[in-house]
Amino acid sequence: MKNILVLCTGNSCRSQMAHGYLNHFLDNRKVKVYSAGIETHGLNPGALAIMKEDGLDISHHTSNNVDGYKDLDFDYIITVCDHANENCPYIPSKNAIRLHHNFFDPSKVVGSKKEKHAAFLKAREEIKNYFKKFVEQYELI
Repeated sequence: MKNILVLCTGNSCRSQMAHGYLNHFLDNRKVKVYSAGIETHGLNPGALAIMKEDGLDISHHTSNNVDGYKDLDFDYIITVCDHANENCPYIPSKNAIRLHHNFFDPSKVVGSKKEKHAAFLKAREEIKNYFKKFVEQYELI
């Protein structure tokens, strides 16, 4: 079984969406997906709503601190924001492929409901496309 860890600052939005899409694309194919943050901020309601619009329910996810996974061996460690990439403690998975992509942060957008929705939609589509390609590139399907 392969293990994938997705990291962000607060494990509330971008890493949760990535976790949801990885589970969806992998469809339980002998791969275990984890997501964590260097802090825990709970689940972002905007992330929950935008994922639900695409037919994915991530409401059962939890916001986890990366320290809780320090004893697991990962095959892939993917940071989804620059802050986590620069500040995350070292994870000693010696054979892990470490990837980084700084996704747009919709939780920082201030504006109308329509503007916030557009921001979450933009982030969701970036994340969805990236992780679909990731699963294909690393032949996880």
